[in-house]
Amino acid sequence: MTMTRKLGRSGIEVSAIGMGCWAIGGPLWGDDRQPLGWGEVDDEESVRAVHASIAHGVTFFDTASNYGAGHSERVLGRALTGRRDQVVIATKFGHTSAEATRRATGEDHRPEYAVASLEASLRRLGTDYVDLLQLHLNDLDPTLALDLVDTLEGMVTQGKIRAYGWSTDHPASAGVFAPAAPHCTAIQHDQSVLRDNADMLAVCDKYDLASINRGPLAMGLLTAATRSLGDDDVRGRAPEWLPWFTDGQPAPEWSRRIDRVRAALTADGRTLAQGALGWLLARSPRTVPIPGFRTVAQVEENTRVLTLGPLPADAYAEVERELSELRSGGVDTGA
Repeated sequence: MTMTRKLGRSGIEVSAIGMGCWAIGGPLWGDDRQPLGWGEVDDEESVRAVHASIAHGVTFFDTASNYGAGHSERVLGRALTGRRDQVVIATKFGHTSAEATRRATGEDHRPEYAVASLEASLRRLGTDYVDLLQLHLNDLDPTLALDLVDTLEGMVTQGKIRAYGWSTDHPASAGVFAPAAPHCTAIQHDQSVLRDNADMLAVCDKYDLASINRGPLAMGLLTAATRSLGDDDVRGRAPEWLPWFTDGQPAPEWSRRIDRVRAALTADGRTLAQGALGWLLARSPRTVPIPGFRTVAQVEENTRVLTLGPLPADAYAEVERELSELRSGGVDTGA
C-alpha cells in the first residue's frame, strides 16, 4: 500500500512523497539574463512523467504561478485532464512574471494580487479550485503576511482553495503567521539530509502543520546524475541563495558531506536519492518531500520510496552520527 501523510491540520491526505514541478516549467529569466528555471524541457515527457507519478501512487503535486512564467501550471493542468479528482494540487503566489517573454518581473504581496494570481493559476491548471495555496515570498515581513489572512480565508469560504500556507525558511515568521491564520496548514521550507531546519519542524509540531520539503535532493546534488548544466539552468549560474553548485559544478564542501553519509543512506540497497528521501520520512511524521523531476525514469526512482518507506533506524542513527559535528558547528541549520 502507498505510504500517505496528512497535510497538517487540514486533514487532507497526500502521498508521503510529492512531485515538485519547478523543473517542468522550463526556462525563466531574471535581470542580466540570470536563469531562474531548469532549462528547456520536453513537455510530452513531462506529461508522461506526471502520469507515471500517479501510476506509482503519487497524489500530491506542487507548482507555482511563476515556474516557467506559468508554463509549469499549464503542463501540469494538461497532464491532469481527467485525473483531477485523483490528486492534491498546491500552487503559490507572490512572484510576478511575464508569460510571453519568460521574464521574472518582481514581487507582489498585496491581497488583490493574491486574488488575481489565483484566478490566473486556476485557468492555467484547468480547475476551479486548488487544494493548497502558498505565499511564495520567503523573506516577507510577517506583518505583511498577516495582511493576507482575511483574503485567504475568503478564498476558503468561496471554495477556491481548501487550505493555505507559506513557503519560508524562517521559523519566526511561520510562528507568527500560523496561529493567526485558521486554515494555514503547511509550511514549505528547505529541508534535506544536508541542511536540517529543526526549528521549523518544531513550529510545525506546535501548530499541527505539514512540513513540505523543497530541495529534498539538494537540487540534484543528492542524485547520481552528472548531466551538464546549461546556461539556462539556475544551477549553472547559481545565485547567492543556492549553495549547492558553484560555476555549474557541485560545490566541493557539500560533496564532501555527501561522501560522509553515502554508505548509511544506501546501506539497505537504496540509491542515494532514495536514501535521502527516506531520511526525510524518518526525520518527522510531518515531512512531505517534493523532489523535482523531468523524466519518467526520475519519477520511477523517487516514487520507489513510497514502498521502501523511511530510512531504517540504524541507518538514520548513523547519518546523524556522521553529521552531528557539522550541525553543531552551525553549518547545516538551513534557518
